[in-house]
Amino acid sequence: MFSAPCYNIGMDREYAGVFPSRKKDGSIYYRASVTFKRKHISLGSFGDASSAHLAYVEAGRLLSDPSAGILEYSESSPLAFEKWVSLINFRDNGLYIANPIYIYKKMFSYYLSPDQILKFDAEELFYYSSHKIMVRGSHYFAADYGSQVNILNRYGIRSHAVEGRDYIFKNGDTLDFRLSNIEIINRYTGVSKKIKKGRTYYRAVIHINGNFIVGDYESETEAAIAYNKAADLLKLKGLSRSYQHNYIENLSPEEYNSIYRSVDISVKIRTCSL
Repeated sequence: MFSAPCYNIGMDREYAGVFPSRKKDGSIYYRASVTFKRKHISLGSFGDASSAHLAYVEAGRLLSDPSAGILEYSESSPLAFEKWVSLINFRDNGLYIANPIYIYKKMFSYYLSPDQILKFDAEELFYYSSHKIMVRGSHYFAADYGSQVNILNRYGIRSHAVEGRDYIFKNGDTLDFRLSNIEIINRYTGVSKKIKKGRTYYRAVIHINGNFIVGDYESETEAAIAYNKAADLLKLKGLSRSYQHNYIENLSPEEYNSIYRSVDISVKIRTCSL
């Protein structure tokens, strides 16, 4: 079911699935590959032929044994963990994806490690099959056209949003990025939802040399635009701080400008001197 050519690697020793290559400095290294279901798959580069051959043998075992599972992976394996996941997914689902993804019926898992498994809706497969996920602290980023994009941005959650205040994972699993599990509480910078005596309103707050209340508003949209207006006023007053403006969807320029002109902001901000 799987195959690879044999190459003679010196001393009349043959290693299936291995072929030598040269670096720019002339030194030799070894690459391993396997063919399965007419798909040629590179298994990686190795410092010696024996290690490359062991990777080929391990790949053959995974592709041939349906009982071999993802969580059986050991650091002693000659294969990288990402490749281990990709091979098992290809074996079970017939689709080879270079990123460490395993596909289920209506979702897929993205394996950063055996213990760090992200869940996504099936609709996200096209994106994450070609965009690698990286981790920085407790944040997850996708490599996108040379930059790192916080994957929460794909849900309309701003980069500096705070979990528990601005958004929540409904089932408590912070690695479950399925749309049904994410609830956005505050989608705009500087805006928070308030409930007092049964009344719901939205408060806009902007940071100068401390937090200043811009105002309280009936709608989230008004609060977001009020924040933008306060940021514009502070810039006119000479404040060098760069504020991230809120982008308001589903409003025409005329509608946005109408709210911008009419929305009121705190006297303290209008009259403050910087």
